[in-house]
Amino acid sequence: MQNGCGGQATMKRFALVIFDCDGVLVDSEVITSRVFAKMLNELGIAVSMEEVFEKFVGRSMAQCLEMIAGLLGREVPEDFVHQCHLRTTAALQSELTAVPGIEAALETIRMPYCVASNGSHEKMQTTLGVTGLLPKFKGKLFSVAEVARGKPFPDVFLYAAKKSGVAPSACVVIEDTPTGVAAGVAAGMTVYGYCAHTPAHRLIEAGAHCTFDCMSDLPELLRDAR
Repeated sequence: MQNGCGGQATMKRFALVIFDCDGVLVDSEVITSRVFAKMLNELGIAVSMEEVFEKFVGRSMAQCLEMIAGLLGREVPEDFVHQCHLRTTAALQSELTAVPGIEAALETIRMPYCVASNGSHEKMQTTLGVTGLLPKFKGKLFSVAEVARGKPFPDVFLYAAKKSGVAPSACVVIEDTPTGVAAGVAAGMTVYGYCAHTPAHRLIEAGAHCTFDCMSDLPELLRDAR
């Protein structure tokens, strides 16, 4: 078990926990990266699933499309987003599971929490619905579609805090990508980096105040924040 959330990082009381969705609540990153890599290869962009995870995961679809157009040297086919949605949804519905330990963690956490994602409301409804987590986040879902800019900009985190009536400085963000970590830091929030799939050093380099790799440890880490 790796836990780098000791010392100064936990010496603070929080009023709101803001979770990213993909990779933090639902174990979707490997599934979506595999689908995305296959679709890029079909476009003629030679890329591995690992490279997709490195370059695209954590970014909004709009940001990904800009990157793909740059690699292609032309506009992305009109039906790419639609086909990506269909194929990703099918894969998620048949394979997706909740992140290990997250259900017990949510039952144990004794403070308000919500979700702030670079994904759409439709995607969150699908992934949280498939895993049975959706009822826990009723009225607590905030999407990049509601703000001007996606992560790594802080907009969606600041929007979630404002809607929840909590100052950014009293929020702790749970993120699993450097892009998301950078957004949380830019929002003036404390960021705990969940590093089950992402090397801890990458999250620390992006500004994470600490890292942990077992979701069952999160309630205790939050309790220790005084």
